[in-house]
Amino acid sequence: MELNTETGTETRPYKLLISCPSGLSPSQVSVVFDELYDRIPHPDINLENSISEIWDQRVQRNPSLYNGTKFRHGHYTWHDGGPNQESHVCLHLGLTDYRTFVGTNINPLWEKFLAPSEDDAIQCQHTSSPLGNGAIVETSDKKILVLQRSHNVGEFPGHFVFPGGHPEPQEVGIVSHHHKDLTDSELLNKKVSQEMFDSIVREVVEETGVPSDSLYEQVFIGISRRVLNVRPAAFFFMKCSLSSKEIQQMYSTAQDSFESTQLYTVSMIELGNMASKMPGCHEGGFALYKIMVEAGSKSHARV
Repeated sequence: MELNTETGTETRPYKLLISCPSGLSPSQVSVVFDELYDRIPHPDINLENSISEIWDQRVQRNPSLYNGTKFRHGHYTWHDGGPNQESHVCLHLGLTDYRTFVGTNINPLWEKFLAPSEDDAIQCQHTSSPLGNGAIVETSDKKILVLQRSHNVGEFPGHFVFPGGHPEPQEVGIVSHHHKDLTDSELLNKKVSQEMFDSIVREVVEETGVPSDSLYEQVFIGISRRVLNVRPAAFFFMKCSLSSKEIQQMYSTAQDSFESTQLYTVSMIELGNMASKMPGCHEGGFALYKIMVEAGSKSHARV
């Protein structure tokens, strides 16, 4: 944590947008995908033009850069479960792309894209804000998987992270809003909601090498937003039927192992020591996991 010199208080490098301590199953998470939740262009034309300028500079340095589409985090609605009802969250998602992310969220002038508001959706209305994801994976011997990022990646080289990436619009056939069949938006929303869960399993498999059938009991535990660059990420908790030793042996065959240099299997105490060396959104993911664990301990104590 950093110290706010004006108030003398510690400031966290993350903000928890949603916290679901009991964990939400796929039936408790829905999505509304609509262009209403797309980014709103900034009124400053020079700032808007900087998006293209930064992207063009990046492409000149690295012609292999690909401008893929991503889901944009717009907002959410939360429904508390009554005495006989489950809690439910509905994520409001739009569409954005990597080019706009590079030109807004990680633009050196990124703070100028923020609107003056305490409301997260309004404050970030001019940023790309692609929704990332991360997984807290518990092994059969009660350890948590943590990766150390490669020094060749674009963001946070060498930092500790949970396995993760992004849900992908292409996986559910979305290229743009114009390709959306308006008569079947309900079916599309269900597909996008399922992609939230399918994508995080895919990322864990690709980054750690574990088979998908070893992962089970996936639940959504919340959304953390990094204070730096206001980047949001959805976090999930899941269990793996394999031991730490078995997973370490599989890591060398992982499809995306080039993105990381090492896989760690750590205890809660060790994870707490690593958290400050994580990007803010992943440190927030650890905070969401801690809240879940503490809530579970309290409920067990009451039984």
